[in-house]
Amino acid sequence: MSETNTYFSHETAVIDPGCEIGPGTKIWHFTHVMPNCSIGHNCNIGQNVVVSPQVTLGNNVKVQNNVSIYTGVHCEDDVFLGPSMVFTNVINPRSAIQRKDAFQETIVRKGASIGANATIVCGNTIGTYAMVGAGTVVTKDVLPYALVVGNPARQIGWVSEYGHRLDFSANNEAICPESGMKYLLKNNILLKNS
Repeated sequence: MSETNTYFSHETAVIDPGCEIGPGTKIWHFTHVMPNCSIGHNCNIGQNVVVSPQVTLGNNVKVQNNVSIYTGVHCEDDVFLGPSMVFTNVINPRSAIQRKDAFQETIVRKGASIGANATIVCGNTIGTYAMVGAGTVVTKDVLPYALVVGNPARQIGWVSEYGHRLDFSANNEAICPESGMKYLLKNNILLKNS
């Protein structure tokens, strides 16, 4: 095990030159962090993870085991990537045809969670605090606070910043059972209601 002044990496992890890794981050067994990527502070990168060039991970991002984060993916702060979930970066990949100039950007906004074995098709944005259920296949943008499941993903509800499914009153208000935070659903947009 090796520990720099700012981050920890397991002895089996490979950290290529040219990476930026923030203080308090932990990188575990058999993980490969490739050149020119940026990982924020207090992240936890599980075992057997690949972080490709030009990927950006914000602060406090949790990446579970067996996740490949390909070039074109950008995760903001407090994102959770579940075990074995999958990103893509080319819509029509072919082994014999180079399409590195066709990488599409995928953005995972602050606080969003992506469940185990989910697939995120490239070119889409996962909204702030959205929740993507395990095994879901995301083929289009996901709204902030939306709860999506299935193949293809379909929205079945809304979640709070604490990840609880929200139940709405007749006047479209809901309260998170854990935080007590109030929300208002207006024109298919979930707003924090003070």
